[in-house]
Amino acid sequence: MPTIMPIRDLRNTSAISELAHKNQEPIFITKNGYSDLVVMSAELYEKFARETRIDYVIYEAEKEFAETGKTIEAAVAFDKLEKKHFG
Repeated sequence: MPTIMPIRDLRNTSAISELAHKNQEPIFITKNGYSDLVVMSAELYEKFARETRIDYVIYEAEKEFAETGKTIEAAVAFDKLEKKHFG
């Protein structure tokens, strides 16, 4: 179940930080009864960002294949990735 807090509770930053690190889930902050902010640990943010980048790369690859219909051999793809990331 998500953690939801009113914005006035942001005054207790240490408790919110501890909760964010302990639960490793976003904390939803409301203002005047409406969703306003999301607070999360840096580790959880990095995880979300990494997953988003992976999802975007998969989307781009699927889009490219739909447009061109071209594929490449896995060995060629891995060679290109190795050269790109490891020199």
